[in-house]
Amino acid sequence: MTEPATVIEFWYEFASPYAYLAAARIDRLVAGAPVRVAWRPLLLGPIFQRRPGHASPFQDAPPAEAAYRRRDVERFAARWGIPLAWPRHYPRASLLGARVALLGGDEGWASAFSRALYRASFVEDRDIAEPATVAATLDGLGLPAAAILARATQPAHKARLAATVEEAMAKGIFGAPSFVVAGEVFWGNDRLDEAVEWALRPEVRLPRRPPAR
Repeated sequence: MTEPATVIEFWYEFASPYAYLAAARIDRLVAGAPVRVAWRPLLLGPIFQRRPGHASPFQDAPPAEAAYRRRDVERFAARWGIPLAWPRHYPRASLLGARVALLGGDEGWASAFSRALYRASFVEDRDIAEPATVAATLDGLGLPAAAILARATQPAHKARLAATVEEAMAKGIFGAPSFVVAGEVFWGNDRLDEAVEWALRPEVRLPRRPPAR
């Protein structure tokens, strides 16, 4: 009897360049392994707004930190041969893309769509907030864009995406990309390899200990 594949929940935000890097790598890292990637789009704005004393939907990094992160992304992209062209407007709104990707998670095309939409933003400098860009991305994958966009903008589906914020926070997620494997959270593109190892090698998993009193 074949053992069920370990699941890596990949929580990602289309506005995040670090999540773009992770999206470009994750399927390749688990290829051929008994691991399944569950692509989980989310919006970070509502999570950021719940920070105590800093109720902003943006990351709001100070200038030195913002400059560092930009250069950090460039170094990682060059290291792994991932194309990168900074958008003229950053960050871009990701609401529609996340709603569509949530449908893709149900139907098996979230990976292809998400990677294509990331390319539109971080390689082709196209505005992913525009329905035309999202529709063109779906068309390029041979998917029925008009029908998908109509479903993605139904009130019930909008509420479903909003509910993912509560689910993510309940799991301990506070940023993207994040990876959840067997209840363990790994935050950041630079933790992707560790998350994959955690999925593939149960013997490396540390037991949880109660917090010190």
